[in-house]
Amino acid sequence: MKFAVLDFETTGTQSDGEIIQAGLAIIDHDYSITQIYSSYVNPGVPIPPFITGLTGITEDDVADAPSLEEMMMEMVPLLDDVVLVGHNVAFDFHFLQNALDRCGYLPFTGRILDTIDFLKITFPSLGSYQLGYVSAEFGFQHDRPHQADSDALATAYVLLKCLDELRELPLITIQRLSDLFAPEDTDLGWFLDGLRSEKEAEPIQDLDGHTFYRQLALNVSDWTEIGAPRDEREANPLNGVSFEQFMDQVRANLKDTLEHYEEREAQTQMFSSVRQALDEEKHLLLEAGTGTGKSLGYLLPAIYESVKQEQKVMVSTHTINLQEQLRERDIPMLTQVVPFPFKAAVFKGRGHYLCLRKFEHKINKREFATPKEDYFTAAQMIVWLTQTETGDDEELNLSARGGDFWETVQSESESCLGRSCPWFRKCFYHRAKHEAGLSDIVITNHSKLFTDVKAAHQLLPAYESLVIDEAHHLEDVAGKHLGLHMKYFTLVHTLTRLFKDSRNGQLPMLRSQLSGHENGVQWGSMVDQMFPLAVEVKELWDRLSDALFGLLPERSDASPGETGQFSLRLKASQKPAKWQELQDLENQIYVTLGDLVRKGDKLLLEVKEDQDDYQADSLITDITGLLKDLTIMKENLRFFMRMDDAKTVYWMEASGQFRSKSLQLYAVPVDVSAQLKEMFFDKKKSVVLTSATLSVDKSFQFMIEQLGLQEAADNNRLLTSMLPSPFNYREQALLVIPRDFPSLKGSVGDAHFVQMLVHSLAEAAIATRGRMMVLFTSYKMLRQVYDPLKEALSGNDISLLGQGVDSGNRSKLTRRFQDAKAAVLLGTSSFWEGVDIPGEALTCLAIVRLPFQPPNHPLLEAKSELLIEQKKNPFMKLSVPQAVIRFKQGFGRLVRTGKDRGIVIVYDTRVIEAYYGKYFLYSLPGPKMEHMLTEQMVPRIAEWLDRPAE
Repeated sequence: MKFAVLDFETTGTQSDGEIIQAGLAIIDHDYSITQIYSSYVNPGVPIPPFITGLTGITEDDVADAPSLEEMMMEMVPLLDDVVLVGHNVAFDFHFLQNALDRCGYLPFTGRILDTIDFLKITFPSLGSYQLGYVSAEFGFQHDRPHQADSDALATAYVLLKCLDELRELPLITIQRLSDLFAPEDTDLGWFLDGLRSEKEAEPIQDLDGHTFYRQLALNVSDWTEIGAPRDEREANPLNGVSFEQFMDQVRANLKDTLEHYEEREAQTQMFSSVRQALDEEKHLLLEAGTGTGKSLGYLLPAIYESVKQEQKVMVSTHTINLQEQLRERDIPMLTQVVPFPFKAAVFKGRGHYLCLRKFEHKINKREFATPKEDYFTAAQMIVWLTQTETGDDEELNLSARGGDFWETVQSESESCLGRSCPWFRKCFYHRAKHEAGLSDIVITNHSKLFTDVKAAHQLLPAYESLVIDEAHHLEDVAGKHLGLHMKYFTLVHTLTRLFKDSRNGQLPMLRSQLSGHENGVQWGSMVDQMFPLAVEVKELWDRLSDALFGLLPERSDASPGETGQFSLRLKASQKPAKWQELQDLENQIYVTLGDLVRKGDKLLLEVKEDQDDYQADSLITDITGLLKDLTIMKENLRFFMRMDDAKTVYWMEASGQFRSKSLQLYAVPVDVSAQLKEMFFDKKKSVVLTSATLSVDKSFQFMIEQLGLQEAADNNRLLTSMLPSPFNYREQALLVIPRDFPSLKGSVGDAHFVQMLVHSLAEAAIATRGRMMVLFTSYKMLRQVYDPLKEALSGNDISLLGQGVDSGNRSKLTRRFQDAKAAVLLGTSSFWEGVDIPGEALTCLAIVRLPFQPPNHPLLEAKSELLIEQKKNPFMKLSVPQAVIRFKQGFGRLVRTGKDRGIVIVYDTRVIEAYYGKYFLYSLPGPKMEHMLTEQMVPRIAEWLDRPAE
């Protein structure tokens, strides 16, 4: 088998582009690259500037190049009897067929393979399948991305890497893949079939590398074999060892392990503050800026406490990112430096783990909703099972449809067979739960903390001490979890899983499985009676959703990608007209769903008593779970429509694009402080709350009130600590405010404002050679600025990336920004925090407006009303502190290491004009601050950047 790896550079898309360069790499039978062909082609039309920018190919390069006919004369003989390969091969194949046709050759009729397909299957955890990214990950030189010969060679290397990986897979995995893609259907199926025959002819090997069970190869053995980190018969390793002695030993080991380890004063203070809180059983609010080494700052005291007292310490983060960073980076390092064995386990919400029983059932029965994509997702996961130790969906790079696939195979408590499941000892969720039970430290997330509280503490192992990182999000997450959030599709998906139609779905499947049974006919007719009820509920829910969507007011300033373009708060005292009619609809849904669930329960009870077949058993469990879900939804919908809880705020959101199908219903407690106090601060011995942004104007009072810590503070059970930053902000950061900049009313800029802003941003970006991030508070204004700014920068070789314009995905945009030589990145809400761009890539941060939440947001409105009742000023008590914390988060994007230097421009003159402006500036960690006329700003920036750091 010979492969020809093809790549074309063209002047445009498939319908109107001409080839300007061809590259071809030939891989011979022995998998060696034997020939590389490359040639420019004179396209006979001008090359668009965008293409020259992308590929580096200019008019001069192609002026004397061969014509398409001359190039094809050289290339066609190389395509004799080969398998054609490309990275996103459909694009190149289209151009090839077109060129063959134009130059009078017969079309190419050989086999065609796509390296993207191979990558998805063999490397299911890669962050991206872009050629440049993959080449860097695999460590090959890919010097000239978007030049045909370089791309063809890189693609050839990728293919060889994938083939190596495939040949290493266990035979059973290859057989499973080959069964999925039937050889007669696709060229990929034909290839896998050949690989299978090759592998089957080899002597049996690789039996000890994996666990083989029920026709799948796994990378894990039974979790019941996992033991405790230390022998319980031996003495406690910390007997008679003080915290200081423990830390001396750890520091000595850190110096040996890490070349550049240096003690940081702030981190040392953090060790002792966290230790004191845990030791004296008090709560702690601790603000620690970037660079403190916060994770180690709380993990080391937590390990000491938990091992010494033989009691678990729970650590909770807000983002999965931080959880992964602790798992991948911090815990492995601590395992090396802590002088005794300990165990830290990551334990996430149940839906993050794969249910092997459901997955096996799905691939055996080929229950695929969108066949082409589902086949790929199934193939990815079959290979992933030979690699994963956790079964955690965060490891998978799933397509958008892959997310729907995951929902049908994720672990769920309602559909768990527990010990009677044949997969129980291999189960990923039970493995994680077992490991958490054995661990000294359990790392979870805020969501799971609250799910656990709502489930009467059945989910997490018992704990008395808790560390909450990224604690400025705690109140927000509490509201979401202690309240209610229901989407249009939540109900629809559940109904469709029961009955896709009268023949497909879990219930029809049960009917066909029971058809041979003596009671089969009777049971079948019970299923048939339920079908019209499901259809009726769906019709009623559609009518109710349409009617609710109809109540939402139009909103002018939302973007296609923003949720909550329309939002409406509902109040019991001012119900919309015709609300009674909607409640009648809800009542019909309530009654019909009740009827459906009752009939389902009765059927399952009868079948269970009479059946003991594993296949039916697992179906019954799944259906029981779905019926339970429907019962919860029916109660939630009733709670929402009645609106009779005075302490809850009710509202709806939807987007104009998907209309009633995007409807979301919310009912959230206005004030969660009392619940937080009761659940955590009254019950737990010690809760440590830490984040880079907890104080406002050097005081913790705002957080103390929001989180329900006032009583602890009054009773001397609350410690607070504000750590000095390890960075020298006066040297590393300059904050400038153009004091004559026009002010702005509302969320949309007038023409004069936009013109001034674009002009100033462009000048600043040229002075900082790109490397600039601009933070907006409204998407509409980002759109207003995008086109004119793109034009202003185009002549200076600075590219522009806009959130929601170039891509909605934050990590993809951040990566493109870091890879670009000179770029400006425009971002809204999600870019204000959690984006980490250390070093040169980010030199300038522009903040267009102070990040106040829109005052008409239902939750903010309700909180404000509550404060007014208490005779407090909502603007100063709530809006300003919230905005200050967000502003500090935004500012924190700039300096990420001790060597970073940069500029922050604040275009919102309220920071120097309004009476509350000082709270914003005083809350920052001490950058040099200057205000000046707009025209003086760019010279000052240039001068400051050119000055060497002291």
